[in-house]
Amino acid sequence: MEMKNSSPGIVLVDDEPEILFSSSVMLRQAGLSNVLTMEDSRKLLPFLAEQEAGVVVLDLQMPYLSGKELLAEIAVSYPHLPVIIMTAANELETAVECMKTGAFDYLVKPIENSRFVACVRKGLEMHSLRREISSLREYLVSGKLHNEAAFAAINTQSARMRAIFGYMEGIAPSDQPVLISGETGAGKELIARALHSLSRRTGEWVAVNGAGLDDHMFSDTLFGHRKGAFTGADQAREGMVARAAGGTLFIDEIGDLTPASQVKLLRLLEGEFHPLGSDVAVRSSARIVVATNSDLSGLVAEGTFRKDLYYRLRAHHVHVPPLRERAEDIPLLLECFLEAAATSLQKKKPAYPPELVSYLRTHSFPGNVRELRAMVYDAMARHQGGVLSTASFREIIGREVSTSDTASSHPCSIEQWMSVTGRFPTLTEMEEFLIAEALRLSDGNQGVAASRLGLSRQALNKRLSRK
Repeated sequence: MEMKNSSPGIVLVDDEPEILFSSSVMLRQAGLSNVLTMEDSRKLLPFLAEQEAGVVVLDLQMPYLSGKELLAEIAVSYPHLPVIIMTAANELETAVECMKTGAFDYLVKPIENSRFVACVRKGLEMHSLRREISSLREYLVSGKLHNEAAFAAINTQSARMRAIFGYMEGIAPSDQPVLISGETGAGKELIARALHSLSRRTGEWVAVNGAGLDDHMFSDTLFGHRKGAFTGADQAREGMVARAAGGTLFIDEIGDLTPASQVKLLRLLEGEFHPLGSDVAVRSSARIVVATNSDLSGLVAEGTFRKDLYYRLRAHHVHVPPLRERAEDIPLLLECFLEAAATSLQKKKPAYPPELVSYLRTHSFPGNVRELRAMVYDAMARHQGGVLSTASFREIIGREVSTSDTASSHPCSIEQWMSVTGRFPTLTEMEEFLIAEALRLSDGNQGVAASRLGLSRQALNKRLSRK
């Protein structure tokens, strides 16, 4: 028997079929659907050599190979795999010996359902955490990712973004929910899609936008309905959760959900849902990934977002930094968007003046990567030939910085820079900022700009050629 999907699951090993059946049912009812059972203990080690598991539950007394023997072998060969020992013998000495050998926990039969489920959940969480740490450690040491292709749609040369990719590789196989936070236009959906690709889940990628959905629309969209559930429901319809079975369900704008919808989402995270008009619960095998541009912790403090839902959603958390905090990506993104815009508009890709990047670095980009893309497409739509004009860019950037010589005796003061970027500038950035300002205020005339800066035109040209 094989795992239901590619994510690490739960392996139960016991020579009593009744125990295996009741334990697996108990776990599935708790929303832990990826369960494998084995009556023959000799099959476990060959299985682990071929496929990864998230947690193993072993009976202590079994024919062929005992739980104690298997535990010792797993502790040596698979030290990151949590092993839970179950036994009918309440012997302190045996329990201590198992824990010293490397057991994650030791449970005495008969075991209370809630305790068993909680123990298995904690084992899965421990395994997931160990994977994250291992993946991040490997990335920090080597600087290499295992699956570069999964991130092909995200154009970046930012070390911070690359570190996020390393973390994503660690959490990708987990079944736990993922919260992706970040400002509008920062690329949260691209991150979610990359996560789905990394997970290698066999089901579909399904996306839903939670903004503006009332509770009825939310329920119908996600859970579907039975025939006759409401006026106009002439036939049954499956929802997005069913479509995402074995795959990933991505819910954007999670901070906009109504209180009633939050309760239903919490139930979904526990592994089941009710289609509208049905009293029968349906099990879900979709992984839940959500995104928000809101401060969920602030909404929790205000009482508009459920605390229990918040902590369930952020089992794993990816924060996508805004473009202004990874300005090193601006030249790369500019090139990519120019290429794409030129192709879309059936124009030849133009060269752009060196000062354009400096202009862009002075902008705070409240719309992030999406805003930069719109700016480039607008500039390309206006472009008639020759070098790309900076006029359309200056219209937007001019709203962020001083547009008059008389506005301040220090038009590029530290305070103004920090109000735009939110951080202290480097010397290189201040130089670029001053050059960009001088050129903007001089309408692109390099001679006038050089005069403003107290430089010769040749000295200004030399500085521009370095960029």
